[in-house]
Amino acid sequence: MRIEQDFGTPAYILDEADVRERCAAYAAAFGPSNVVYAAKALICRGLLRWIDEAGLGLAVYSPGQWTLAQSVGFPPERIVVHGDVEARGAGRVVIESAADIARLVRTRRPTRQRVMLRLLPTQLGFTPTAELPTCDDDDRFGLPVASGELTALLDEVIAEPLLELTGLDVYLGSQLARFGGYEHAITQLVATAAQMRHTHGVRIEELNIGGGFAVAQTEAEHALPVDPFAARMHGVLAEECERRSIDRPTLSVTPGRAIVARAGVALYRVTAARHEPNGHQLVAIDGGFSDNPRPALYGARYTAVLVGRPSAAPMAPTTVVGRHDEAGDVIIRNEPLPDDLRPGDLFAVPGCGAYHYPLASNYDLVGRPPLIAVRDRKARPLVRRETIDDILRREQD
Repeated sequence: MRIEQDFGTPAYILDEADVRERCAAYAAAFGPSNVVYAAKALICRGLLRWIDEAGLGLAVYSPGQWTLAQSVGFPPERIVVHGDVEARGAGRVVIESAADIARLVRTRRPTRQRVMLRLLPTQLGFTPTAELPTCDDDDRFGLPVASGELTALLDEVIAEPLLELTGLDVYLGSQLARFGGYEHAITQLVATAAQMRHTHGVRIEELNIGGGFAVAQTEAEHALPVDPFAARMHGVLAEECERRSIDRPTLSVTPGRAIVARAGVALYRVTAARHEPNGHQLVAIDGGFSDNPRPALYGARYTAVLVGRPSAAPMAPTTVVGRHDEAGDVIIRNEPLPDDLRPGDLFAVPGCGAYHYPLASNYDLVGRPPLIAVRDRKARPLVRRETIDDILRREQD
């Protein structure tokens, strides 16, 4: 199997077995119906079929994602909808503001819709990082816990016969490796559920603590361990519900990056190499921030591995730059790589399964790479390479 020969470079490669194993791990820890895969991390028809076969739910954030899910027959009752999406038959819809209520009532008539409220917990017990910060309350919609805004919206939802409030939902941030923030969130969600039960007679059936579970993309990073995390979260939920004297809701999660990031590899070809007097190596590749904007957007860090030929050369600190002639088009900085890299060499960048294909652009009129699934040493395209004809087809004059 020579992917570079069959499909060219750059290319995204996705290990199907790895994705299925991670789906199975989350399903075993939380229960399949309580794992809602976040489509924003990566979505295509082939991947949706794997998610469906694992019995997981699906969180969609746009009409396009909803339409793609429907095109493969993904069960709508297992879909959770976020944002302005007209999705009749969806299992749950997340409400973040009063405007969502008016839209839902207008588009769902005469069908009743199960809904969840997005809350903004406070004092979560962790510090945001510079690269992947938690979401500041001033930068997102949602309802602060124990606020008059939440009470007013709760009254409005209960008064609307077409809406059935069944759950509470939160999102804490990205690349979170510690349990503390989630524990604080569960504590506040249970307290809110108990208050709703007391004041409005509402029984909350589901608490979704979101995703953002850390994935180790370099040796300096740590992944959030699934089984200990699930055990601890279920334990905290049980303790808090007993303390508040309410029935225990279902605990659900929304992993995205944690399912697909480590399964993905970006494959590039070296187009130029330069060796500096100080021993540093500068390498240019046939990709760049049109296919991986995360280093420029978030300061995300990656490693790289020379593939396709052996090298006995000593390692040199290497900076890898993209094809777009931009100061910010840097994929990797100071990564140890063999100091004999030359044009035509191939190298792989692991950890590229999440937020690469979805964020890819046509900057400089460059077509987006193909997405290739591999399993049992066989490769097949999930999404073909985008051509210049594809791009120009949208031109009107």
